Amino acid sequence: MTTHAAKRAFFRRFFFPATRVRRIIPVNPLVLVLAIALATVAGGLSPALAQGQVSGEYGDWVLWCDTPPGAQGDQCALMQRVVAEDRSDMALDVVVLRTADRSAEILRVRAPLGVLLPTGLGLKIDETDIGRAGFVRCREDLGCVAEVMLEDDLLERLRTGTTATFIVFQTPEEGVGIPISLSGFREGFEALP
Repeated sequence: MTTHAAKRAFFRRFFFPATRVRRIIPVNPLVLVLAIALATVAGGLSPALAQGQVSGEYGDWVLWCDTPPGAQGDQCALMQRVVAEDRSDMALDVVVLRTADRSAEILRVRAPLGVLLPTGLGLKIDETDIGRAGFVRCREDLGCVAEVMLEDDLLERLRTGTTATFIVFQTPEEGVGIPISLSGFREGFEALP
């Protein structure tokens, strides 16, 4: 695998990696970076995979940047990961990034395998139902990914809201709401290069 392909594979896993969720534990992004570094030292990952870095922390969000081979500058993403306290396999990765040409922003959410695909991923910000996004792909090593372009209205709601609740379904009858803190989102988004 080429270095570029290895980095792309890493970023796909990192940025894109229910039972009823009683309590959500935010995962400290620095713990993720430490785990990557330890895996590299232990031989579990190629050194090329650990070259990205945390460029800033904004409330509950972290800005993660890397310069892929051939790129003229950093490519960054604002992200947050939460894990259900009672089931470590129930995790969501929420990522906001700008397209390479800097013309648009994308909200990308990675849910675990086993979610019901036809119902998609629901979103509420505070008490307002925003709608649903379809899952665009599922892979054994990545989980299932839903993504939407960040339109002005949705972006403003994320900037001014306090909690975004993403709803995944494991059966048609039962949706599981997983809350994500929006603390620091505004500042983190403004820091995206």
